[in-house]
Amino acid sequence: MLKTFTFNPLAENTYVLSNEDGEAVVIDCGALYPNEQEEMVAYFTAHKLTPVAHLLTHAHFDHVFGADFLYQNYGLKPCVHASDLPLLSNIQEQMRALIGHSLRVASPPVGDLLEEGKPVVKGGFSFDVIPCPGHTPGGVCLYVASQKLVFSGDSLFRESIGRTDFPGGNHWQLIKSLHTIIKKLPGDTMVYPGHGPVTSIAHECEFNNFLN
Repeated sequence: MLKTFTFNPLAENTYVLSNEDGEAVVIDCGALYPNEQEEMVAYFTAHKLTPVAHLLTHAHFDHVFGADFLYQNYGLKPCVHASDLPLLSNIQEQMRALIGHSLRVASPPVGDLLEEGKPVVKGGFSFDVIPCPGHTPGGVCLYVASQKLVFSGDSLFRESIGRTDFPGGNHWQLIKSLHTIIKKLPGDTMVYPGHGPVTSIAHECEFNNFLN
């Protein structure tokens, strides 16, 4: 079962992928406000889910607003690529750099580091870590072959791609990364981005002007 929440002022997509045993993996928890966090708790309770992992496609502040909430309430340390550790450890600083002001948001302890070639097996699912630098230095896509889906973070959107004008961004690196991914994944793979609607690899190959 896959649930999508849209949280915080940047309309960030937080995903919860769960199995029949009630284990849930959270991808990019952006729950900033108490009512958003309460919404997640209510969902876990209603479906009798136990969160077992928190995986990050990247560590921009809007994708980690809820990381400390998951740590404090469920003991989950966010798993992130090593190249994005500076972002995760300096949430307030990156907010000031990107939007000119910051909120008081705590950085939780870091969990396992995400690495290419080391699938993350959590909640009965195997997540292949596909490096996708360009939006951030440590951006990754998380591919679940058994479900024919990939969590693309802010690297790939429906008919668009992520911004690369932030510190650490690189436009041509992102383009190269995405070309590698679309060649690797089947066309019927559904793409769940960090913002906006769901798409598919086939749709992006045909209609995304950045990729064709």
